[in-house]
This record gives sequence, C-alpha cells and structure tokens, in this order.
Amino acid sequence: MTPAGLPPGWRVDTSWGQADLDAVHAYLVTAYWCEGIPRAVLERAMAGSLNFVLRDPPGRLRGYARVVSDRVTFAYLCDVFIDEPLRGQGLGDALIACLIAAPELQGLRRFCLFTRDAHGLYARHGFTPLAAPDRGMEIVRPGLYLKLQNGNLA
Repeated sequence: MTPAGLPPGWRVDTSWGQADLDAVHAYLVTAYWCEGIPRAVLERAMAGSLNFVLRDPPGRLRGYARVVSDRVTFAYLCDVFIDEPLRGQGLGDALIACLIAAPELQGLRRFCLFTRDAHGLYARHGFTPLAAPDRGMEIVRPGLYLKLQNGNLA
C-alpha cells in the first residue's frame, strides 16, 4: 500500500516477521501505555491483530500501528508510533490514512482509540471525542507489564 503523503519508495504493508517484532518491541517496551510489555505478550497481540508497518525504501520498519477488530462491526486502534527522528514529516498521517482505508476495516459501526497527546493527528482522520463518555467503562491495570516475569504475573 502506498498512500498519498508518503515519500517515494516508502510503503505500508500488513506483513511482519521476527525482525519487525524486535523493532516494535524495542519501541513499545518503553511506551507510556504498555511499558515493560514482554516480547511474548506482544507477539501474541500482533498475531491476533491487523498490523500496519510503515517501511522506508530499504524496507526497514519506521512506524507501526495495530488494530484489534472483528473486521465487521468494531475496531480498536493501538500501539501507534513513528520513529522519533522522523516525526513531524506527515508519516503518521499517511500511516493512519492507510489503515483507515484498509478493506478489512470498512463498514465498521465503531472505531475507537485512546491517546494522551495525539488528538490532532486522529481528528484529521475523522476521530472525535466520545459522544457519550458516561456510557464507557474500562478496567485499567497501570504498570501490569512491569509486574510480569516471563510473560506471567510474578
């Protein structure tokens, strides 16, 4: 997939391998939303999700987004990142545009996400604050992965 806004030779694809898993894990293990995530947990999460990998012309992973979905009614966007030195160049916009346009994610009744600091990025692609936040509920376990040992609770 080559969405508008990507520099020549850049692409987004949905295939990933061990080298990609290593690169995604290296970033996410320090991310505020999943700090300390064990590699085995991330591998299981990626295996059960739609993965969007932003690649530079040599094919290296430079950005990533994961979508958890039944592919019919609902999707949850998570684990989005662009390599820090490349931020501010429109690559995040191109990655989000690509996944929003993915055939597997068309006709969904609800597509949601949570973000601490990228509201502007997602708003450009149609995401809005929750219409009825009082209806939503969640179970949150901050620091859960930091308490895990070998992918299991210590």
